[in-house]
Amino acid sequence: MGTTGQLSAVPEPKYWHLRTVLLRAIDTEFSTGQVLPNERELSARFGVARATLRQALDQLELEGRLVRRRGIGTLVAAPRVGVPVSRNEEGWPGAPGGQAWRTVDCTTAPASAQLAQALGILVGATVHTVRRTRQVQGRSMGTESLHVPAASLPHLPGFRAEGDRARSVLRQLERLEVDGESRSVELGVAEAEEAALLERPPGSPVLVVTTQYAAAGRLVALAVSTYRADTCKLTFGEAGLVEVAPVAEGAAVRTAS
Repeated sequence: MGTTGQLSAVPEPKYWHLRTVLLRAIDTEFSTGQVLPNERELSARFGVARATLRQALDQLELEGRLVRRRGIGTLVAAPRVGVPVSRNEEGWPGAPGGQAWRTVDCTTAPASAQLAQALGILVGATVHTVRRTRQVQGRSMGTESLHVPAASLPHLPGFRAEGDRARSVLRQLERLEVDGESRSVELGVAEAEEAALLERPPGSPVLVVTTQYAAAGRLVALAVSTYRADTCKLTFGEAGLVEVAPVAEGAAVRTAS
């Protein structure tokens, strides 16, 4: 690494300033997959304690810029993978183009107060929920809970097995004429169950995409998708309309296509 010199006094935390310095070095001196010098060398180069260095490295790993491999060291991570989330690119749930999704399970239960409000239905009304994972380049990049009120699928046939239930819900959903959809995106953290499906520790940063699907002028499905924030970036397509709207804590990006 060519740049030398110790860190100057800054008002921000020392590890955060070191993170910025390390990023500059990574972008100019290293390529994807290359191993960084060990902690002793990096600490000596930047004149910081090992604890400060580890904080900076932990932060960069959290952001998806570095990856640690046991027995190898700390490597420069590959660029984030683009994941399309517009219906034009991704397809309507259940459509033939959705092979990237793998079904985890499907349940049918009364709607809680929170879910009923989100779907615009009565508390206790029957809702089918299909849980899926999204595979990109052979890795689990996202999870999804797709909530469909039973009233949206009045002709849903009976099913004997769990897999049949999920397939039936998705198949019937595909047959609906979609009038439109709206999406919101916000930053969150993975709960234990989501983290396990994403193969990440609980509390890892994620991008939460909430999509409302409408048909015949009414809401027919609600999808809450959780994507790894460290390895993927979401793309909405050229037709997507993007609006930034303030929310209670931060801001959500809303799109419509």
